Amino acid sequence: MSHFFPRYTELGEAYLVPQQPYQFEQAQVLLTNQALLTDLGLDLDQQQLKNYLAGLSQVNSIQPVAMAYCGHQFGHFNPQLGDGRAHLIASFTASDGLNYDMHLKGSGATVFSRGGDGLCALGPAIREYIMSQAMHALDVPTTHCLAVLSTGQHVMRQRQEPGAVVCRVARSHIRVGTFQLMAMNKDTAAMEQLVDLCIREHFSDITSSGEARIFDFFKHVCSKQCALILKWMQVGFIHGVMNTDNTLINGETIDYGPCAMMESFSFDAVFSSIDRQGRYAFGQQPNIASWNCGRLAESLMLLVDDKDAAVERFSEILSQFADDFNQGYQQMWIKKLGLLTWQESEQALLSELLSLMQQNKLDYTNTFAALTNSLHTNPLPSYTVPEVLSGWVAKWRERIGDPGEAHAIMQSVNPAIIPRNDMVEHFIAEFNQGDNSSAFTNWLNALKTPYLYQTYPAQWLATMSNEQAYQTFCGT
Repeated sequence: MSHFFPRYTELGEAYLVPQQPYQFEQAQVLLTNQALLTDLGLDLDQQQLKNYLAGLSQVNSIQPVAMAYCGHQFGHFNPQLGDGRAHLIASFTASDGLNYDMHLKGSGATVFSRGGDGLCALGPAIREYIMSQAMHALDVPTTHCLAVLSTGQHVMRQRQEPGAVVCRVARSHIRVGTFQLMAMNKDTAAMEQLVDLCIREHFSDITSSGEARIFDFFKHVCSKQCALILKWMQVGFIHGVMNTDNTLINGETIDYGPCAMMESFSFDAVFSSIDRQGRYAFGQQPNIASWNCGRLAESLMLLVDDKDAAVERFSEILSQFADDFNQGYQQMWIKKLGLLTWQESEQALLSELLSLMQQNKLDYTNTFAALTNSLHTNPLPSYTVPEVLSGWVAKWRERIGDPGEAHAIMQSVNPAIIPRNDMVEHFIAEFNQGDNSSAFTNWLNALKTPYLYQTYPAQWLATMSNEQAYQTFCGT
């Protein structure tokens, strides 16, 4: 039997407010991530899953809670956020010995709803189900979607849409915004408990004590955030809403609301309908991650006595974030280009490629997949290097050395297939119409092996038909 338990209880009801999810009597389990159930060792049958997601029964009589936090949204501080349409219904110890949360989205209004209905439309639920599985397969740290429930009701967004509940599984739901709320409350005791909890659960290699423990904790969080953004950049992922309340301390991707995959290459690529200034554009993500870490440092100041010395130490760690990112970023391009070393001349080679890609609106994934494929002894016809790159390719081929070795390096980081935006929207539309075709299953299975180069249906690899007009929405 799975071991379920209430989590974070030591923080108290100021940060975990008892709240009952809505009861959806007509609900049905629409999608189940069976592989995730198996991997985690969760012995839940479909009836149990339905009852838990629909609010019809509690997990081991555990009281569901809404988690409190605050945070910066698009750079502006909001002192009152929290789970406005979500409930933490239980945590459990998985077969890997680690603890995970079971968290519902779209499960009804809470004290944090701020006038919202607390519900979720089916489209965003399907997006999260697709994207979280695809990101995991792409080797990007992420929360997981265990199941999607159709509620049997409709919600009003831009139009009337079918309602849904998402069951999310994550190693933690502690955010930068959680620390910000404790700092705002000047709640030293709760923050000390939270730091200890995070170290115990996620950074157990920290053995220091006193204030050194605070700085070590911050350094570990920065390292996780840096590694996460490098993975996003590697595969062309644009989160779209990198607010501090969407920044998990343990460095997993959370909130797949207005996310999208970059197709035509541009550091300025933005698809989120609410990101009108491009704050969270593809190329801005490293800067924002560092900025969010800065907000965590401000919060942790509550736990240190010598404020001036702490500012200096936190600043040093943030400078290290920049150094680590720049080093990791260089390594990312070395691998994506199949190079063994990085010489000063490689920067010109990379800059020329990115300039050509942006000028000619070349697809990010397909371009690097085509370069990877071109080094194979039997290249696939579905990945062809654009003619406009022919001059650049000649220079690149002179630099890479052994093609076989370069191909192996490139194939490990350049996906052959990603969850393309048109395909995501196509299947969302199908589900909204009540369809669940075998084509969806086949496509989702293909996304589980994204670094496998083989012949795929042409539409699975095609760049968006109308990229300039494409927008994604939060789904709240």
